[in-house]
Amino acid sequence: MALEHAAVQIAHKPWGVDDLHPWSNINVAGDPIGELWFQRTHKHAPIPALLLKLLFTSEPLSIQVHPDDEFARSIGLPNGKTEAWYILAAAPGAQVALGLKRRLTPKALSEAIRDGSIAQLTQWRPVAKGDIIFVPAGTIHAIGAGIVLAEIQQRSDTTFRLFDYGRERELHEESAVAVSDAGPVQSQSGPRRLTAARTALITSRHFVIERIDLPASSNWALNSDREAWILAIEGRARIGLTNLSVGDALFVESDRAAIEVGADGMRGLMAYPGPEPVTALLQEDGDLTTSAGMSARHSQKSSETVEVQA
Repeated sequence: MALEHAAVQIAHKPWGVDDLHPWSNINVAGDPIGELWFQRTHKHAPIPALLLKLLFTSEPLSIQVHPDDEFARSIGLPNGKTEAWYILAAAPGAQVALGLKRRLTPKALSEAIRDGSIAQLTQWRPVAKGDIIFVPAGTIHAIGAGIVLAEIQQRSDTTFRLFDYGRERELHEESAVAVSDAGPVQSQSGPRRLTAARTALITSRHFVIERIDLPASSNWALNSDREAWILAIEGRARIGLTNLSVGDALFVESDRAAIEVGADGMRGLMAYPGPEPVTALLQEDGDLTTSAGMSARHSQKSSETVEVQA
């Protein structure tokens, strides 16, 4: 049982930014930050299946691909990496790449990686605040400049680069060809309204992502039978003994708490293992009494930040 205000890990990146506001008050101190990883407060706690990040881009990221579970396990890894992006902010003209303009044979993909023409073969599309993009394992993809996004993914950092804009990092031609679905992507199903306050954005076997829109001064019950992440993206709320405002994240697992929404309401993202939405996870007007034992488990807002390798 756990209900924790998430700690934050910092990842400095050459394509990062110098100002994280309003998503974080961390002092960048001249070394651009590209990612904030949300982690459990207790370092020795079991590792969640899902990873929640914020990404901040001032330059395009590499064109890359991630393995699926089968390939990952064949090389000794516990799982692959399917992910999704929720666009929190986007500069005019901001784009992401998803899939290719046409299908390539493995030989043609190898040649495109070697000569750099893969950069012209990726399918770029404009993005705006509120967009959701599903990136199944095996999908060739990239994130452009001028974007702030929340990424929910299987917990894996296995990435095979196909193109890196001259940054002189290693490319992974053989592995990228082995795992890529080297063609256009299938169309993504649209959001599905679950209740007045809950919208299913992504429903997959690896995770479900919901947008929650909680009205001003309303009361709710959070009742989790599995791990779940909640990220506040507008407004504020108090969940158990934890205050959440923009950019704060909460981790909950097999626990419950009352939610008191602030005077301006709260919009957030909620992510948990799939394959289907969980009806009882969030319910309005829950009468939930927090016992002393539960209070002892609930973590106050953590100011801990640690750096991860860039």
